[in-house]
Formats: sequence, structure tokens, C-alpha cells
Amino acid sequence: VLIAIGRDACTRNIGLQTIGVKINEKNGKVPVNDEEQTNVPYVYAIGDILDGKLELTPVAIQAGRLLAQRLYGGSSRKCDYINVPTTVFTPLEYGSCGFPEEKAIEEYGKQNLEVYHSLFWPLEWTVPGRDNNTCYAKIICNKQDNNRVIGLHVLGPNAGEVTQGFAAAIKCGLTKELLDETIGIHPTCAEVFTTMDITKASGQDITQKGC
Repeated sequence: VLIAIGRDACTRNIGLQTIGVKINEKNGKVPVNDEEQTNVPYVYAIGDILDGKLELTPVAIQAGRLLAQRLYGGSSRKCDYINVPTTVFTPLEYGSCGFPEEKAIEEYGKQNLEVYHSLFWPLEWTVPGRDNNTCYAKIICNKQDNNRVIGLHVLGPNAGEVTQGFAAAIKCGLTKELLDETIGIHPTCAEVFTTMDITKASGQDITQKGC
């Protein structure tokens, strides 16, 4: 990465102060409640301008649709800013959905979590002889809620495609037991999520030596 400058929030010169809308003075972004409502009840904000929310176009679109439905359609559905699938499209892709491990610990406490992980390699890497233990997969489970999957992470080819599918399952309340009961497609990268049996807490070796 040569440069990653991000986006500026251009909120300081559009008159928000005139109507009393508060902004985060450090970054110019707008704090809102869980219904995208600012401190001024009749002013709402969505998208990249939100303080502490994801800067992703599909998130802004979803939040805008749900806001319109709440304001004018009698709906009560709110945007889910946690279970959002996303991918970093580096040469070896990284995909995630739900909580990162650090945030999950803050939210639920380390003692209430079980983290399963594994290294793996794609079939197409066997011919060129690439490192068998470069790709990585991890799920974070809430032990107090039937081992529900609250975070999924994968580093490997086509991670975006893998993550998009599992994101729907997470929205449906995916648990570790359901993953274990799911028959994997062999030999695919996503199969690793159906065969995980090593926890981080165990300290066991996760390197792979064969199919």
C-alpha cells in the first residue's frame, strides 16, 4: 500500500452549526443513534459521514432504504452495522463478517468466547508448490448463546465470494454446531469452516500437512 488517505467529512461549512447539529470535532463526522438520528431530532445522517460506522457504499444504500421505510413506510427495521460482509481485495484476499476478535472480547468478555481457527491451502496451489500454510480461517463463537458465530474471517483466494455466502448464514443465526453439521464441498477453500476443531485457547498446532 503506497498511500491510503481515506475520506474527509466536509461538514464544517454546510450550516450544521446553525441548526445545532453536533459533529465530532476531531474528524468532522456526525454522531447518530441506532436510527441514524442526530442530536437534532428532525435531522438524520447516513453513509460515510457517520461517526464510528463503516465507510462502505452498500451499507449507505441499505441504511438509506431502511431509514426511508421507517420514516414513511411504518417499518421499524434498523440497519445492522455489525454483521456486514466486507473484503480487502489484495492479491491474497481478506474477508470478514461480524466482530473482529478484539471487539468481540470487549463486547462479550474473553471467558464467554470460543475462537476456532485453521490454516489451509487451495487445491490450485499444489501444482505450483506454494506454501501450504499461507491461508487462514477463523470463527468467533459466543458460548453464552449456543456457540452462535459472531465473527468470521478468512484470508485466501476469492475470500469475498466465500464471505458473502456465510454472511447470510450469520444473519440467520449460524452456530458452530450448524457448521459442523454442514457437509463441505471438497476440495474448496470454504470447506475449512465445516471442519474446524482446534481452538485458539488450546494452543494446538494448526499447520496442515495433507488433505
